[in-house]
Amino acid sequence: QVQLVESGGGLVQPGGSLRLSCAASGRPFSSVVMGWFRQCPGKEREFVAAIRWAGTLYYSYYSDAAKGRFTISGDNAKNKVALQMNSLKPDDTAVYYCAANPGSLTGSDVYTEGRYDYWGRGTQVTVSS
Repeated sequence: QVQLVESGGGLVQPGGSLRLSCAASGRPFSSVVMGWFRQCPGKEREFVAAIRWAGTLYYSYYSDAAKGRFTISGDNAKNKVALQMNSLKPDDTAVYYCAANPGSLTGSDVYTEGRYDYWGRGTQVTVSS
């Protein structure tokens, strides 16, 4: 069994920053893709960012809402991923979920929550003054 545990959520004022972290434990596996999704109040869960490793290379993917403000980083050997969130807005208020997949995802699959095998329980991020 694989467990993903998120940390770093909390309350932050508009314009502030937060750093979310996610670590995997349990049955050993090598993540090829790790990502972040979020569920805003009253909305469906949506893609935020993902990182895909291919040998020594890695590729980052972002939603339009995250581009320019959020940065994803990670270590696939340690099954860890982080999301640095800057210039936060009230619309960023959501439960943020970490996801991982041991197989490669390409194209639109990277953005699709149903393509990820493992999920964390989420961490709450609230942006409010």
